[in-house]
Amino acid sequence: MPKKSFYEKCYEVLRKVPKGKITTYKILAKKLKTKAYRAVGNAMNKNPYAPKVPCHRVVKSDGSIGGFADGIKKKIFRLKKEGIKIKNNKIENFEKVVYYFE
Repeated sequence: MPKKSFYEKCYEVLRKVPKGKITTYKILAKKLKTKAYRAVGNAMNKNPYAPKVPCHRVVKSDGSIGGFADGIKKKIFRLKKEGIKIKNNKIENFEKVVYYFE
């Protein structure tokens, strides 16, 4: 069986983030046992499985929205549709909605 690429590993982990929750590039990288936060961001940007692999649920560690291949307005729209509150491009109640992997 072929070895999974870094991107595929990112997508596999990201699938576990439930609707109505967000995670960060850093938390996702830690789960993958790496400090390659930017590489995680690149994987999200190239995600061919969206929205099944919910890259819109990955934000910056300070709670700000971060980038999105389809544009930030679409990312905000998807997050709000899932019940995430956003003000001034930042997640409100960040600690209550952040998802940490087990």
